[in-house]
Amino acid sequence: MNTNAPTILVTGKNGQLGSELMGIQMSYPGYRFVFLDRKDLDLSTLEGLSGLFEQYQPAFFVNAGAYTAVDKAESDKELAMSVNGIAPGKIAAICKQFGTKLIHVSTDYVFDGNGEYPYLPDHPTSPVNYYGQSKLQGEQAAMEANNASIIIRTAWVYSAYGNNFVKTMLRLMNERPSIGVVSDQFGAPTYARDLAIAIMDIIEKGAGHYGIYHFSNEGKITWWDFAVAIKEIAGLNCQVNPISTADFPTPAKRPAYSVLDKDKLKKDYDVQPRDWKAALKECMGYLERI
Repeated sequence: MNTNAPTILVTGKNGQLGSELMGIQMSYPGYRFVFLDRKDLDLSTLEGLSGLFEQYQPAFFVNAGAYTAVDKAESDKELAMSVNGIAPGKIAAICKQFGTKLIHVSTDYVFDGNGEYPYLPDHPTSPVNYYGQSKLQGEQAAMEANNASIIIRTAWVYSAYGNNFVKTMLRLMNERPSIGVVSDQFGAPTYARDLAIAIMDIIEKGAGHYGIYHFSNEGKITWWDFAVAIKEIAGLNCQVNPISTADFPTPAKRPAYSVLDKDKLKKDYDVQPRDWKAALKECMGYLERI
């Protein structure tokens, strides 16, 4: 390990994005990565945060940790707000104090889903569930504490790690002759490895542009389209039936439309997201090998 290299502190070590960043770190030998899980830094309390900054003097802080249980957040509001809404502001403040550049990951759920065109980063926000509300408050807290922060909203994240839509679909399709999948919610998936590479692109280019950015893979699909593609790539025989959101009630309401406009990220950092299906094929190929 090059101890003189710029240090990148990463929260959410065991999450999808944190795991993917860990998986690609060998491709970036010019940096020293320090990955933090809940025992290293509990985002609900942030106990020991200043000590970590004193110890590592990070050049960059990637806040990939979050409370991501969307439905559970409706009843577990205090914890969701502590992690998603309050912690980002405190992290941003200490980043400002130490001259550390913050990259904070947020969500498409800050929007109400009533749009018809890809959401721009400066589009008015109006979350339809408490998870989205907590994440929006975190964005606002981070920018208020440190306007030299980078916030990346993403959507429909999946990877070879953790629990996600792709792995759930593969399990259900292998267990059942038919499944129903929502066909009236539109968005674009994000392969967490592609997001990890995009974050490293931003870091390698100096992270000199600040504000809110959007990242996902390219495309506009429904969850049903996503499931059908998973079925086809895996070569499974399960019948995938389209159903409406009303047929699949959940504690937390979901936005009906959450396609994100990524032009600002392309312009400022020359990040060029690839097509959603190409990314999905790569992830599923990796899943087959592990």
